[in-house]
Amino acid sequence: MTHSMLKLAATLGKALIVFSLIVTPLSSSTAQSIVRRQKPPSDPTKADEDKEPFTVVEEEMRAKRAIKEADREYQENLGRARDLSSLGVALVTSFKQKNALDHEDIKKLDKVEKLAKAIRRAAGGSEDKVEMEKPPRDLTSAMEMLSDVSQSLKEKVEKTPKHVISATVIDEANVLLELIRIVRTLPSKV
Repeated sequence: MTHSMLKLAATLGKALIVFSLIVTPLSSSTAQSIVRRQKPPSDPTKADEDKEPFTVVEEEMRAKRAIKEADREYQENLGRARDLSSLGVALVTSFKQKNALDHEDIKKLDKVEKLAKAIRRAAGGSEDKVEMEKPPRDLTSAMEMLSDVSQSLKEKVEKTPKHVISATVIDEANVLLELIRIVRTLPSKV
């Protein structure tokens, strides 16, 4: 019996070796696929690194698009400045005729305020309250000053190059916004 047990043990040993040779590569590949599935999503910052660099043509196209966008924004800002100036003149003309501000004039004043804020933002400025040295004391002088400052702001926007953050444009826009606040607080006859 010992001889038959040895033979059985040898056969079992060989079978185990063959079995392990077959199962080991399979379990290894299964383990690897599980590891791949459990791998956390890649970092988005690394995704940019994995991408191929832009070709020369792609870089030129991107640069041209950026130039066109900057030019479009600049032209929009010039349009805002021109609209603001013409609204300022229209407000003063209307005020001189009526010697007061009516509902339509208040709407125009609101539009002037929005345009001034947009111009200031495009010039690189943000919320900034200005204290005027000599604020106007009456509505007539405030309206005259509003017309002058809106015209001055238009001229400064037109003189400012495309890619420049202009402190003078920002300051002028802030003065205009302060004038609008003053006009709203001064008594009107209508």
